[in-house]
Amino acid sequence: MLSKVPEVTVWFWIIKILCTTVGESFADWINSSLGVGLSGTALLFTAILAVTLGWQLRLNRYVPFAYWLTVVVVSVTGTLYTDILTDNLAVPLVLSTGVFALALAVVFGIWFARERTLSIHSITTLPRELFYWLAVLVTFALGTAAGDWTLQLTGWGAGTSVLLPAGLIAAVVLGRRFGANAVLSFWLAYILTRPLGANLGDWFASPSADHGLGLGTALTSVIFLIAILAVVVYLTGTRKDVVDEQRPPHAAAVADPQRERLMLGYYAIVAILAGALLVWAANQPHANTNSDEETATTSATAAGPGGPTAHFPAAEVAKFRVITQDTLAKVQAGRQGDAVTRIKDLETAWDQDQDTLQPMDDAGWKVLDGKIDAALKAVRAKTPDSTVESRALTALLTALG
Repeated sequence: MLSKVPEVTVWFWIIKILCTTVGESFADWINSSLGVGLSGTALLFTAILAVTLGWQLRLNRYVPFAYWLTVVVVSVTGTLYTDILTDNLAVPLVLSTGVFALALAVVFGIWFARERTLSIHSITTLPRELFYWLAVLVTFALGTAAGDWTLQLTGWGAGTSVLLPAGLIAAVVLGRRFGANAVLSFWLAYILTRPLGANLGDWFASPSADHGLGLGTALTSVIFLIAILAVVVYLTGTRKDVVDEQRPPHAAAVADPQRERLMLGYYAIVAILAGALLVWAANQPHANTNSDEETATTSATAAGPGGPTAHFPAAEVAKFRVITQDTLAKVQAGRQGDAVTRIKDLETAWDQDQDTLQPMDDAGWKVLDGKIDAALKAVRAKTPDSTVESRALTALLTALG
């Protein structure tokens, strides 16, 4: 039986990162668009995963479209599972990270005890493929939890948060080049691509006010899905990632047990340094929801007795009020997808008017900017809460006078 997974080349890692990015942005978009809640969305994707995985398991060789479609669906599903624990069940991220890490260790332990290998180039039997996909699912859930926990600890923005997993992946690549164990290096990199892809997705989708590119989850998902499709079509035509009898996988260097032990120590040092960085970052002052609200309140006082809109043209203020009222009406009617679309108009109009309005009254502009940011975050939340959304939109309407 031929290998059921692709050869691990640079193409493998490119498309893996693209898939993990889609897992984050597409899960957020589907969850907000379907309006069936996080649990309903997770059930839907569990069913889709069963279908796609069933197709993949029935194949007797590696087929790029089937394999990478399964990876995308696993990515979305794993993300949703972690979000359910965090948002619906209020499980602390540190706990879910630990639970998924333990689950992955158990999967690897049973897999190795049964098959005596964890190498993906040995995925030639049904039991090994089942272990492989279970491990992939858990790595996505673990990567999501670990990535979100890191952001919670550090308060890093969408762009900054990309740097840590990217740096750790570079460290793994360096370790492998100097003789680290191939299987360990592969799975470390595989896990780390999840927070890297998720952070890239957040960076592309986040509004400019949050230092993102402001593309939104829908457009971000479309961009990366098209990129995945393009790479899959290319690989299907060129067969550059196919492992077959005529062209075996890249020949690995002969294992050197002493060098592997040395590089295991290197990985331990990298882990300690990463942990120290997170501890340091967690102890630095960083923004949170409460501080944002306090800033907004302070700015409101500084705006003066006429309110934050006193020095702004009435027509512009009325425009913002209409959009906010429309968004609130859609939230109250349960039309979450329409609310997300409508509030994008508010973000666009506000950004376009910044150069005109801010010089008129900087303090008033900052008050409204804080209120609009709060409304955007509430409406675009992974798991929207209509009460929180209504409160933020009502506060914005009050500030608009």
